Amino acid sequence: MKQRSSGTTDPQKVLVSSDQNGFSRDLIARWQMQPHVPEFTALSSDLLRGSASSLFDVAIVGDVRPERTAAVLAHLNQSSLLTVYVASVGEPVHTLRRDYPRLIVVSRHDAWLDTVVLLTEEILRRAELSAHISRVEEGARAGQKHATLGRYMVEMRHSFNNALTSVLGNAELLLLETTALNPNMRDQLETLHAMTLRLHEMMQRFTSLEVELQCTEKASRSGKMIDPISYATRV
Repeated sequence: MKQRSSGTTDPQKVLVSSDQNGFSRDLIARWQMQPHVPEFTALSSDLLRGSASSLFDVAIVGDVRPERTAAVLAHLNQSSLLTVYVASVGEPVHTLRRDYPRLIVVSRHDAWLDTVVLLTEEILRRAELSAHISRVEEGARAGQKHATLGRYMVEMRHSFNNALTSVLGNAELLLLETTALNPNMRDQLETLHAMTLRLHEMMQRFTSLEVELQCTEKASRSGKMIDPISYATRV
């Protein structure tokens, strides 16, 4: 399942490749009986090599012309796209599984349509779960980066406040020397004093940030993050 930049997910997509129209027609018709139907794209074996495998979650291949079978299987075995291959009657299933270990080979029997649909649904469920876990891990990494930055800012708050206190104290002492300062210097000193007070007020806001970080860390330790196992039981 692919994720868009907006955070939403695209419908799951299944590539069906065959040189017999009946294969794709029967497979898609059987899938209409399921509660969840993905998007299908049907291609002949001649067009399979030029297709962008990254656009699909899984491929189902069967009834390929005999002269094209070896080339198609070799191509799919090198592809990153998970593929279910429905062997024709008489094809040696064990040999196919040995020669093309990346393919999931299903033998042709009376209930092969049910087998392929149920098997592919399980593959799609696992792909959805894997995508969900990746999003959770990505969010956790981003949260950890923000927490690290927040902790650094909180730690620096004390040193920065000490420096501000020194500047503020010296500015107040100089302002007491009313006779020793000309009007321009006094105006500049009052501006420095006012800006120092403003910076001090801004740094006080980091106190609430420190409290938020502590609450976030407690929530993380208590296990309130999304549990991938509990999610898997819902899908």
